[in-house]
Amino acid sequence: MFKKLFLSAVIMSALLPASLAFAADEATPAQLQGAIDAVWVMLAAILVIFMQAGFALLEAGSTRMKNAGHVAGKTVLTFGLCAIAFWAVGFGLAFGDGNSFFGTTGFFVDGTEEQAKAAFGSLSASDVPIAIKFLFQLAFAGVSLAIAWGGFAERGKLAVYFIFGTLFTVVIYPIVAHWVWGGGWLAQIGMQDFAGSTVVHLQGATAALVATLLLKPRIGKYNKDKTPNLIPGHNQVLSVLGVIILWIGWFGFNPGSTLSAMNDGFFGYIALTTNLAAAAGAVAAMIVSWMYFGKADIPSMLNGVLAALVAITAACAFVTPRDAVIIGAVSGILTFFTAQWFEKAGVDDPIFAFSVHGIAGIWGTLSTGLFATPELSAKVGVGKAGLFYGGGLEQLGVQALGIFGAFLFVLILSFVILYLIKVTIGLRVTEEEELVGLDLSEHGTYGYPEQMKKTAHGSTATTI
Repeated sequence: MFKKLFLSAVIMSALLPASLAFAADEATPAQLQGAIDAVWVMLAAILVIFMQAGFALLEAGSTRMKNAGHVAGKTVLTFGLCAIAFWAVGFGLAFGDGNSFFGTTGFFVDGTEEQAKAAFGSLSASDVPIAIKFLFQLAFAGVSLAIAWGGFAERGKLAVYFIFGTLFTVVIYPIVAHWVWGGGWLAQIGMQDFAGSTVVHLQGATAALVATLLLKPRIGKYNKDKTPNLIPGHNQVLSVLGVIILWIGWFGFNPGSTLSAMNDGFFGYIALTTNLAAAAGAVAAMIVSWMYFGKADIPSMLNGVLAALVAITAACAFVTPRDAVIIGAVSGILTFFTAQWFEKAGVDDPIFAFSVHGIAGIWGTLSTGLFATPELSAKVGVGKAGLFYGGGLEQLGVQALGIFGAFLFVLILSFVILYLIKVTIGLRVTEEEELVGLDLSEHGTYGYPEQMKKTAHGSTATTI
């Protein structure tokens, strides 16, 4: 018995210093909050980066089989280009301390808190480590660039992706991001764009529109009398899977923009408004396509989901759940009809990038000027109440000014860059390369080699 007591005393004396040391090193509430916020933002960054898979599936499924490998593969290439360019220059221009138009510090992000304190005052409200903030904002830049590529689909040269992808990430996207999120002139007048209907989606869509106009329609898209032909995508299932991935990724996009999982769980409220808008967009677009075509059109429904998500991205933190449903439904309807109009007007936008991300981005940004509540505007600390909640026309005017400034800036710079590329190395592949398909002409092999061999030797060899 004495031996057992003695042995227990020895063990306890050995463990006691370790227990006291652990107690001394126990995390404070502030440290715990910082850790939880960091994990939350990192998770959100992963969700948004994973949206690249959604874009790859959506765009590949919405285009023809002969271009599927190219469409999917360039998604990886361009995100890699974006990551390097944003790390070196873009992040500093967007969030570095500077003036009202662009940042002038914080280039070549090193991930240290010393650089964060010295260069990134606009991000100082959150204690999340600067390396995680960089990854989160990189994910947004990558999404904007992915949207831009919709205008190049099935006819753009691979070399253009290198040039325009780098320049978009360096001299276009970060400037508007600085205006709204980096303490620039739009931030100073209170523009409400919580997660980027304008900063991310309108920018990418505007670049896509310029590319679409300069590249001109795909071979076989229009008849001599200017009437459009349907060029269906090769795999609707891939498109559906892509949209589901994007829908899930948006829970990193919008709720993640709180940069915190603590306090009253506001990120959950934002997830609620985001999901309701997407659901309303899906239902509204399906119904309106059914009424218009006489058949329920699945691609239109998918575009309705994305358009609603784009629209609610600006408004998710400022509006009630009821108004989120209205915003989502209106965006689904707007996108459907503008897509039909652009196609009839001779604009060959294969995945309807401008209708989905541009028109819906404009509507979503304007919607906060209509539906923002005074309580939520005060909670977020940006702007004022919208027209329907007693705020008058002031916030709506700020939103309209922000849209106009961002659209004009991206339109001009995208046109200058792409026009210079067009007159030097060219934007578009040759007619022969386009007919063969970009898989073979740009990469030397098909994404679906067995199926394409059968097509080449079978009765469908003449399809476009």
